[in-house]
Amino acid sequence: MSKPTLVILAAGMASRYGSLKQIQSFGPSGETIIEYSIYDAIRAGFKKVVFIIREDFSEDFKAIFEPKLKGRIEIDYVFQTLEAFTDGFSIPENRTKPFGTAQAVLCCKGKVNEPFAVINADDFYGADAFVKAYEFLDAKVADNVYGSIAYKLSNTLSDHGSVSRGQIFTNEQGQMTGIEERLKIYKKDDKIVYEDGDNLVELAPDTKVSMNFFCFAPSFIALCESEFKPFLEKNIDDIKAEFLMPKVADTFIKQERGSIDVIPTNAKWFGVTYKEDAPIVKGEIDKLVAANAYPTNLWA
Repeated sequence: MSKPTLVILAAGMASRYGSLKQIQSFGPSGETIIEYSIYDAIRAGFKKVVFIIREDFSEDFKAIFEPKLKGRIEIDYVFQTLEAFTDGFSIPENRTKPFGTAQAVLCCKGKVNEPFAVINADDFYGADAFVKAYEFLDAKVADNVYGSIAYKLSNTLSDHGSVSRGQIFTNEQGQMTGIEERLKIYKKDDKIVYEDGDNLVELAPDTKVSMNFFCFAPSFIALCESEFKPFLEKNIDDIKAEFLMPKVADTFIKQERGSIDVIPTNAKWFGVTYKEDAPIVKGEIDKLVAANAYPTNLWA
């Protein structure tokens, strides 16, 4: 089987953050969050990275990454567009954003034909997560066995507002039985809670959550393609509807096409959900550099 590829979802701009955070510098030598993910991926064994981006970002991405990564890892690009794989459907004029993460993966059709991990561009996942993902992709992934890196909820919260997280449910074999989206999760006193209507529901700190770090066989791309048309038939007029990886993964389980192994990590996740998170992320990276987890200059 071909060696695993890392696919990075980088086609979006976050409205809450207000800038192209995928290429903002956070490391002591100007490194982006993506660069730490790629550095960890290379150390774990990944030989190829595919950026899913908007075509108008391509020159910025190439200027930033290619000089640093040349000779270290193979690079390729996939462009996600609003119109991709929507033949036969009339897209509302006031829809401007593409259809979400599963459409992004679908755009990899013909480009990614080997086992692959998928991550967000603006999330810091930690070295342990990439090691476990690579080991799974190299040894266990199959058309009927996928994987999801699972984080402890307490390792994923923001101090500057509520977050949404996909709570992972498992069976006795450690396989995923479903993902339930929990909205408006935040710390309240010494507890972690989320809003369910007018009620506050407590979640345990070690609740397993998905941070959009999945491990797939290339068959997942075909599944995204087969599920996209039914999604469009139902949601084409909803300008905010998104075709998301967790939903397709849930369909994979519900249709009994196979199983999804839940792969726990103790790594601390952090990301720039809010603009106020940026200095905290920089501080966390500085701490890791000071502890010699990363060099002062990743590519020196």
